[in-house]
Amino acid sequence: MSKEILAVILGGGAGTRLYPLTASRSKPAVPIAGKYRLVDIPISNCLNSGINRMFVLTQYNSASLNRHIKNTYHFSAFSSAFVDILAAEQTPDNPTWYQGTADAVRQGLRHIGPFESEYVLILSGDQLYQMDLMAMLNNHIEKAADISIATIPVDAKEASEFGIMKKSKEGYITSFIEKPKQDLLPDWISDTGPDMKKKGRIYLASMGIYIFNRKLMFHLLQNEFHEGTDFGKEIIPQSITKYKVASYQYEGYWTDIGNIYSFFEANLGLTQDIPEFNLFDNTRSIYTRARMLPPAKISGTTLEKTIIAEGCIINASRVEHSVIGIRTRIGNGTTIVSSYLMGNDYYETLEEIDHARSHGLPTVGIGHRCYIKNAIVDKNCRIGDDVRINGGTHLENSDHSLYTVKEGIVVIKKGAVLPNGFVI
Repeated sequence: MSKEILAVILGGGAGTRLYPLTASRSKPAVPIAGKYRLVDIPISNCLNSGINRMFVLTQYNSASLNRHIKNTYHFSAFSSAFVDILAAEQTPDNPTWYQGTADAVRQGLRHIGPFESEYVLILSGDQLYQMDLMAMLNNHIEKAADISIATIPVDAKEASEFGIMKKSKEGYITSFIEKPKQDLLPDWISDTGPDMKKKGRIYLASMGIYIFNRKLMFHLLQNEFHEGTDFGKEIIPQSITKYKVASYQYEGYWTDIGNIYSFFEANLGLTQDIPEFNLFDNTRSIYTRARMLPPAKISGTTLEKTIIAEGCIINASRVEHSVIGIRTRIGNGTTIVSSYLMGNDYYETLEEIDHARSHGLPTVGIGHRCYIKNAIVDKNCRIGDDVRINGGTHLENSDHSLYTVKEGIVVIKKGAVLPNGFVI
């Protein structure tokens, strides 16, 4: 089956709503769950579904994403599997950067063209979900569809944030509206099945996951909509009346990590006893770079609902409802509550630690007797002793040289140095 379908993963735009996490990296390269990156999610979904030929389209701040993919996804020389980067490139016939999702795929067609396939799967690089994409392809083939759209039932409160589809009894999409106002919603109810109806999830939202018959996709992008720049806003709505567009309904966990708040919630949600996004599933592994790190070392710490990645050295007094990323070092007497520490890219040697201290510089990691709550600490930060970071709705949105506050969440910027006694 894997030869039948090619996947194209959209590397995302500038990701401004995730700033400052996207100040020096692209959105799909943002670290999640302490050891993965966002792009690992769609790639893992493909691999777990038996789809092993993928292109990742990148543009903004793409160096760390390119490095991650190059270091992570290696396949046997005897297989046809690959994960290839297609970086935005200026060519004589196209001097512009990607103008939108459809334009990005259009510019990549000359690289995608030589690879045989019946179907092309378009995925977003910034969503958290676990989905059998082969089941979606089988549904597409059964319905003899030209295009399939993955849809998720949502309730009235969420419906205004999405493109909403209406489907026929046969499962074909008949109409589409972008972010409908509440008073229009009664006209957009679809039959989502008895289980979803009970939960009030009676509107079908587009997940931004599409399957195209390959020949049709090339035709649409090169001829019919040769100036259309976006799938969700232009190509899909205009195709509904002309082609057979099927809905593939997905009812599992799915979140679009669009802003700091949803990113924060999605990560801390992983600490629940039975999280909605299950990292502990034998059949749906999340793949990432194998770093050969030592196991975590913990001394004198009370841990409550916390995920700890490998390679950490933790002497904190208490860590609760938090995600602690790779190589994190936390000093004595420190308390971490409802926070995501992304960890570090390297360890300091004992000589480097002595050198930093003699120059009044905190060591990489979190110092002694700190209190950190409702915060995201980006990679390679140096947080001194007796630092207090108390995020919450009492703080106004603001942007400083060392940190940003968004919706009560304090984001310490990558590589920031907070001196002893610093208070937010």
